[in-house]
Amino acid sequence: MEQLSKKPLFNPEGDIDISSRRIINGNTTNLNDFNNLKYTWTSDWYRQAMNNFWVPEEINMSQDVKDYPNLPYAERRAYDKILSFLIFLDSIQTANLPNISNYVTANEINLCLSIQIFHEALHSQSYSYMLDTICEPQERTDVLYQWKNDEHLLRRNTFIGDLYNDFQKSQDPFTFTKTLIANYILEGIYFYSGFMFFYNLGRNGLMPGSVQEIRYINRDENTHLWLFKNIILELKKEEPQLFTPDKIEVYREMIKEGCEQEIAWGHYVIGDDVAGLNKQMITDYIKYLGNLRCDAIGFENIYEGYDNEPENMKWVSQYSNANLIKTDFFEARSSAYAKSSAIIDDL
Repeated sequence: MEQLSKKPLFNPEGDIDISSRRIINGNTTNLNDFNNLKYTWTSDWYRQAMNNFWVPEEINMSQDVKDYPNLPYAERRAYDKILSFLIFLDSIQTANLPNISNYVTANEINLCLSIQIFHEALHSQSYSYMLDTICEPQERTDVLYQWKNDEHLLRRNTFIGDLYNDFQKSQDPFTFTKTLIANYILEGIYFYSGFMFFYNLGRNGLMPGSVQEIRYINRDENTHLWLFKNIILELKKEEPQLFTPDKIEVYREMIKEGCEQEIAWGHYVIGDDVAGLNKQMITDYIKYLGNLRCDAIGFENIYEGYDNEPENMKWVSQYSNANLIKTDFFEARSSAYAKSSAIIDDL
């Protein structure tokens, strides 16, 4: 099978004509030229993502220290397991994005991926800060490694982890594209039941510091989702052989599997035991997200009858969009992405 060309580090013979630039198998010089871009949307993305800068330790966790020991059993269990899962997701993203970047031959996109890698590392820092603040050291370690020891959680991680590992073994264009779709699933579906749970805590008046951390993380993840959506759409134009009907069906099945994993996880970790959420709400919301993600990259929906955001879940968007955070973030005011000293009130 055809193998991707790994971008050279030093390549004075690379193309300088931007019309020759490609997502994969191009001949890049690796020059960071911000004035000559083929994918012009990356310029605004880069600047917006840079303006997302924030510091986890700026968020006040004092109320969380009081709330955490008094959470009902179901909510504390969900908090621990979901946080463990989110820690895993951001950690594997930090490790895997350089593998993707090694085979992307459009330098402006690699610049964006570099910012995303920083964001993912920052998110891992924020989860550690949350745990360090509210937990004793042994509790912190127990939570950190639930992703490895809980069979339900490990099953979820294995789905994405195996897809990422496949690209380590075979750097062909189809496996590369599946890795992009896996990243799209992670950013666009896997994070969201976790975000949903934390926002539900917020509307119940609990763990406000944790909720603010998640809202900043959610803001970053929206930009990552937008980035990978556009990488996939550009690849569709440049490499149509990777998007034949049979291959698109593979990608759609991947998205459906991601949704089914997310639904099963939500039922296990949240179920009907957390005030304000239940299994049906989780199911309806994740199926809606699956269709939304398919539609954004030009695929047919995977769930009939789930085209609109469920009425009883609109509060999730209200929390995540509270500072004009939107999936299409270019609709937002630039002030929505500026670092602010007013952490409590600006989101």
